[in-house]
Amino acid sequence: ATMLRRPLLTATKPGARLLPREDAMKAAAAAGGAPSILLAELRRHQTSPAVGVDKVKTLDDLGGPSFLTTLNWLFIKGYFKKTQQLQIEHRNIYGPIWKSKYGPLVVVNVASADLIEQVLRQEGKYPVRSQMPHWRGYRELRSKSHGPLTEMGAKWQRIRSILNPRMLKPVHVSSYTNTLNDVVTDFIERISWLRATGDQGITVNDLTGELYKFAFEGICSVLFEARMGCMNEVVPEETQKFIFSVGEMFRLSPIVVLFPKVFWPYLPAWKQFVATWDHLFSVAEDLVKKKMEEIQQDVDTNKEVEGAYLTHLLLSDQMTVTEILGSMTELLLAGVDTTSNTISWALYLLAKEPEIQTKLYREVIDVCPGDKVPTSSDISQMPYLKAVIRETLRLYPVVPSNARVTVENDIIVGGYVFQKQTLFHLCHYAVSHDESIFPDPHTFLPQRWLRGLDDKIKQHPFGSVPFGFGVRACLGRRVAELEMYLLLSRLLKSYEVRPDPAGTEVKPITRTLLCPAEPIKLQFLDRKA
Repeated sequence: ATMLRRPLLTATKPGARLLPREDAMKAAAAAGGAPSILLAELRRHQTSPAVGVDKVKTLDDLGGPSFLTTLNWLFIKGYFKKTQQLQIEHRNIYGPIWKSKYGPLVVVNVASADLIEQVLRQEGKYPVRSQMPHWRGYRELRSKSHGPLTEMGAKWQRIRSILNPRMLKPVHVSSYTNTLNDVVTDFIERISWLRATGDQGITVNDLTGELYKFAFEGICSVLFEARMGCMNEVVPEETQKFIFSVGEMFRLSPIVVLFPKVFWPYLPAWKQFVATWDHLFSVAEDLVKKKMEEIQQDVDTNKEVEGAYLTHLLLSDQMTVTEILGSMTELLLAGVDTTSNTISWALYLLAKEPEIQTKLYREVIDVCPGDKVPTSSDISQMPYLKAVIRETLRLYPVVPSNARVTVENDIIVGGYVFQKQTLFHLCHYAVSHDESIFPDPHTFLPQRWLRGLDDKIKQHPFGSVPFGFGVRACLGRRVAELEMYLLLSRLLKSYEVRPDPAGTEVKPITRTLLCPAEPIKLQFLDRKA
């Protein structure tokens, strides 16, 4: 503490406000418990008449809309389904940091790359996204185990340490290439079937819906080592019900969480919310039981037990079956929207920008000419493909905002001191559309992300973080990226994508995650040999 004390405050003229220097704050964030030392130091100066310092800025000094004003924005002005745009509106009014009130709950909104970095670099050993009372409430109601999305503290760290290796290590992720390519092959055939049997010729009417089926099939093939029939001409009814339940769960989440827990049993939305989770867990439970029966059959017949992700978890004996079920359900849920929505937007953008599409197509065929099917090693030679996905995620981040609860220490953000248990709302959508970070922010420019650019146009590391940051970053990131790279590269090898002839412009909406407000319709033209 003595070593940190001297550089904490910057000398200014008498009567001026004393704020922590940036370098001191970063040093403090790197030191365990240092934010509390910072707070104590600031308070010591606050009570010293010789220093002449103003009152230290706290949550009480932060501006922002009242609860009634927030309700007006959400329900009268119509921003409930476009809260991503509300981030920008409020930043323009209140600046890069402000507070919002939701009844007794106070949220600190952060809408600049620098301030988001300050929050995330002080998140502590066991980061907490948010308390997620509605998701956790369901698990308590049904006595279900928490997974990597809902668990917290040391229990969360234990789960992540078990789940991480086969989801994040490149050697394991690359082993899923053949499995995912099989699903991609079936999806390309399904696109051909849809064009042949539909009444719109080469137009696919609900691309996002089709990609939802693809994503569900893909994540099930990786996690559960099972195919679900989503690529069949007639999709199984149970699979359709699961896909519907995922959408309903995300739609109902922001409605339920608006109300105090005591009111939930009386809300129709809560009853629907519980029913959707019941179905999600039921599907996952059936898949886990099926795999356990297959393993037992191999053991009984003295066969060598082979398998990937779920088989490894069941055989490793590091988690109970109940814990595995909780984790697999949450991973299954998280693995659908990321891929389906991102590829939907990527194809939508490429259809509108034929020059960018042509450039990407040429990169793909240069690396994989003729009938060569891309592999994970081929993908590493396609920087423009990766740039297209990254730029798509900047414009349409699947998670338009995130949250952090400071659970270990008081922290300093933007010159304000915030006590433990402060809930921060990280406005990623507003930041990824910030002109000071991304010039011409509403234009699709994949070249932003290519190496070798002039330093003036290099991006802030926290300007676009679609998969999160640090130890609580997205567990399935590498699998999702591989899935998207394989699908997009192979689709463009087979088809030229063109916009809906009707010229329909598709806007995003927020239903917990960012998704298209209406079905995306695109034309798929066969590539000439």
